[in-house]
Amino acid sequence: MRITSCIYPVLVCLCFVQRCYGAAHHGSIKVTRNQTKHIEGETEVHHRPKRGWVWNQFFVLEEHMGPDPQYVGKLHSNSDKGDGSVKYILTGEGAGTIFIIDDTTGDIHSTKSLDREQKTHYVLHAQAIDRRTNKPLEPESEFIIKVQDINDNAPKFTDGPYIVTVPEMSEMGTSVLQVTATDADDPTYGNSARVVYSILQGQPYFSVDPKTGVIRTALHNMDREAREHYSVVIQAKDMAGQVGGLSGSTTVNITLTDVNDNPPRFPQKHYQLYVPESAQVGSAVGKIKANDADTGSNADMKYTIINGDGSGVFSISTDRETREGILSLKKPLNYEKKKSYTLNIEGANTHLDFRFSHLGPFKDVTMLKIIVGDVDEPPLFTMPSYVMEVYENAEIGTPVGTVTAQDPDAANSLVRYFIDHNTEEDRYFTIDASTGTIKTAKIFDREETPWYNITVAASEIDNPGLVSHVPVGVRILDVNDNPPELARDYDVVVCENAKPGQVIQTITATDKDNSANGARFHFSLDEGLSLNPNFTLRNNEDNTASILTRRRRYSRTIQDTYYLPVLISDGGVPPLSSSSTLTIRVCACERDGRVRTCHAEAFLSSAGLSTGALIAILLCVVILLAIVVLFITLRRSKKEPLIISEEDVRENVVTYDDEGGGEEDTEAFDITALRNPSAAEELKYRRDVRPETKPVSRHHLSSSLDSIDVQEFIKQRLVEADLDPSVPPYDSLQTYAYEGHRSEAGSISSLDSATTHSDQDYNYLGDWGPEFKKLAELYGEIESERTT
Repeated sequence: MRITSCIYPVLVCLCFVQRCYGAAHHGSIKVTRNQTKHIEGETEVHHRPKRGWVWNQFFVLEEHMGPDPQYVGKLHSNSDKGDGSVKYILTGEGAGTIFIIDDTTGDIHSTKSLDREQKTHYVLHAQAIDRRTNKPLEPESEFIIKVQDINDNAPKFTDGPYIVTVPEMSEMGTSVLQVTATDADDPTYGNSARVVYSILQGQPYFSVDPKTGVIRTALHNMDREAREHYSVVIQAKDMAGQVGGLSGSTTVNITLTDVNDNPPRFPQKHYQLYVPESAQVGSAVGKIKANDADTGSNADMKYTIINGDGSGVFSISTDRETREGILSLKKPLNYEKKKSYTLNIEGANTHLDFRFSHLGPFKDVTMLKIIVGDVDEPPLFTMPSYVMEVYENAEIGTPVGTVTAQDPDAANSLVRYFIDHNTEEDRYFTIDASTGTIKTAKIFDREETPWYNITVAASEIDNPGLVSHVPVGVRILDVNDNPPELARDYDVVVCENAKPGQVIQTITATDKDNSANGARFHFSLDEGLSLNPNFTLRNNEDNTASILTRRRRYSRTIQDTYYLPVLISDGGVPPLSSSSTLTIRVCACERDGRVRTCHAEAFLSSAGLSTGALIAILLCVVILLAIVVLFITLRRSKKEPLIISEEDVRENVVTYDDEGGGEEDTEAFDITALRNPSAAEELKYRRDVRPETKPVSRHHLSSSLDSIDVQEFIKQRLVEADLDPSVPPYDSLQTYAYEGHRSEAGSISSLDSATTHSDQDYNYLGDWGPEFKKLAELYGEIESERTT
């Protein structure tokens, strides 16, 4: 329902709800919507069936902007007498907040502005109760308040802006895109949500269907090459496009895609290209291009040479990136032979669209004239390579062959030849600089090197910088200069039990010459020697020979080796021969012919001993020798030990590792007996036997030693040793050393300090500090002992 500018139209709707049978005392609720007063001339009519009338639906306008609450409707009960005894209660969605009710009159008002797009309706409950007793006068009734729509939402394009393509040259009316606008208003009420489409920008190229929103082409044959991009603005307006309706717009960017509707075209019908005659075969000598207004694959091109006198000399290919024709050289150019060529080149599209074949043909042809430039070229050999032959052992200076080169230019300059001495092989030949004749510079041996490769160069005399090269191969031919010889060193064996005529070996020969000079070999025995009674030779006529026995049984004891001279000749011209000697060994064999032994058992067999018996005998001899050596060793080491006295100073070795022990280190033994005979305390008898003589007293010995010299003392000891009856059967070496006797300066050795009296006072050592305490105590004890 719409609200006019002056009054609210009154819509009165009645809903009848039958009252429950048997409840006549209950009244009914009458609800009046948007009614503020009765219209004159009309009276309110109440029907009173068994149950009163009940209103079940209200309407309220959305977006109400008035200063006062919007009147929604009125509740009225049949029990209401107008005395205020009936109280109306409203509950449900929005009751008390959005919707309020006058509990006495039953008038309902809306206190807030509502939005249908947020909530379309509200469900409420109404009840009439006795104000005094609070008891319900009517059962609770449910009713709905619907929010009535107004046109407050403009259409929107949710997917815009749009980007779309359409092929160029499309027919008029070709569908491009369908756009859709949405309106949030109620589509079931009025025209608020009825949208109509129109085009604001993009005419006359495109049109839009006002109902469906489909955009179509509006012109025939739209050409991409003329215009490629279009911006179309589409408007959507509600209220079916009427005045006052709301609208929204979007932009559609349309691009025309390319089709092959443009044939290729050469910018010129005639081209000219300069190519020097020195251009290398296979190299690119020029480029050509046909223009095509299309893009992508529609502009792909293929170039071909369709005719012309240069089709066999030049070739053309297509560069896919630049779409250019690349002209290449197939054969070498020669200015002196042909100075120009003419080519007809065609450029054609590779992807055709038959819908536009009427716009063709999609190819174009142009003529290309190629001018060959004259270049001073190096000499040209008559052949790309040469192969020559010469016999081995040929004398130095023998001609091998001749190479020929000419100046290809019109001047026809003289040519000079020379050999590039880059390798050792180039030094084996010489060449005549004027004629190009190659000669040998050494004597060749085919068996050493059968082939030589050299490089011959030629240059113009007027322009030595222009040089050309040619490879020359020289094959060394064979002559029969090598005699045949045995293929290997043969180990020929004949069994002792061999029979006459038995083949014991087959021999072959080799020849360093090739098969043309000695492929056939002939074997024979030396005719200059007497007939061999033991062996003979048979030529097998297949480059082999067989050695045969001539008698029965051979004995190793009589002769174990035989020598057989063999003469070998080849089939060359002239034939060559050589003599070789075969060594034939006599061996013992098994019955089946297997060799058992040849030399190891030659002498043992005559004695009847086998190899196992010989090994056993040798083993026994070795064992006996080992036993004898062990017995002798034990006998020599079994001797009675000498009785060594612990007092023998020669064997009494004291090991110590003290540092600075002083004179105490010598108290373990008395060494003065070895250094000073006068200090000896007693006679030293042999310790290994028991002495029979009575020892001399110490005092007597000391007095006697003082009266003799050292030489006399040594002689005395020697006589005692010689006359001693208990002397052992071996020599006893006794060493006596003496530093000197009664020197005026005295002995500087500390060894004699134990027996030499000194008048020096060592008491001052006690004043030297703790470091010399031990030394002071030592010399203090010595002095005390002397005093005692």
